[in-house]
Amino acid sequence: MKLLITGGAGFIGSHVVRLFVTKYPNYQIYNLDALTYAGNLANLTDIENVPNYTFIKGDITDAKFLDDLFTDIPFDGVIHLAAESHVDRSITDPMSFVMTNVVGTVNLLNAAKTAWAGALEGKRFYHVSTDEVYGSLHNPEDFFTEETPYDPQSPYSASKAASDHFVRAYGNTYKLPVVISNCSNNYGPNHFPEKLIPLMIHNIQTNKPLPVYGKGENVRDWLYVVDHARAIDAVFHTGKLGETYNIGGFNEWKNLDLVHLLCSIMDRKLGRPEGTSAQLITYVTDRAGHDLRYAIDAHKIMNELGWKPSLQFEEGLEKTVDWFLNNQAWLDNVTSGNYQTYYEGMYVNR
Repeated sequence: MKLLITGGAGFIGSHVVRLFVTKYPNYQIYNLDALTYAGNLANLTDIENVPNYTFIKGDITDAKFLDDLFTDIPFDGVIHLAAESHVDRSITDPMSFVMTNVVGTVNLLNAAKTAWAGALEGKRFYHVSTDEVYGSLHNPEDFFTEETPYDPQSPYSASKAASDHFVRAYGNTYKLPVVISNCSNNYGPNHFPEKLIPLMIHNIQTNKPLPVYGKGENVRDWLYVVDHARAIDAVFHTGKLGETYNIGGFNEWKNLDLVHLLCSIMDRKLGRPEGTSAQLITYVTDRAGHDLRYAIDAHKIMNELGWKPSLQFEEGLEKTVDWFLNNQAWLDNVTSGNYQTYYEGMYVNR
């Protein structure tokens, strides 16, 4: 199988690429990434010379490039992860999200449609999306299911919702063999340091403020990134064409509670008195249109595909902290002045 994975140098994508390269040595894995600010080949140094792995630098907003690529390489499948994904960036620059997430996705769909015309057997276009397309939950007993109506509340989530709709439309109109998944917040190794968990780890290390939006009451469902990669493996190989699968950890945390837990772990790891890092918590003006709560009902993928999270959150968070503490060179390499400047638009994941 010749498999194209887009966005494979990013946080989640790099874990997906690593899993497929190592688990399926008989597959040829092609990693397509534009290497924008969040794409980093240092995420994949352990597999960069493996025979069944090829990196391709390219931009999905370039339709001709994609058409030529699909002509040159007879891909059997696509796992599409390439996306602009930071809500705060979408608020300040929505057009970049429209171009990458909407136009880029349609370009990929068109390239696959043309290349696979008349030969759809065994092909699969898998679009990886987000739980944010569903909007915000206000009832503590509610969960996002695959039937939850879309209600995106930010330019980012609107762009992902649009891309989801295009994928389904191509499945319906052109009978393209598509499948979609919508996942909750991820965390783990190689997480880009503008996002909540790695930012807090780094700021605790360097005794910098820990910015928390509003009162820190926004709730997110967290999933260890390796478990998400395992879910993507399951959906790609055994998910039913035309279906959607929600992926989550049944693991809800208020932002403030999560930051306090991180402070406690970091105090212990760094040999500081308990409560030292929590003194760095600083409340900042809330994000515009900040969704209150996300929570995924993942029973469909668990019951139909046999997937389930492998780690409890506290265990996964310990592993994540250890990774960042043991990979300071990686963090230093990707951390620039832009991500240490104190302004409210760059701090909280989603």
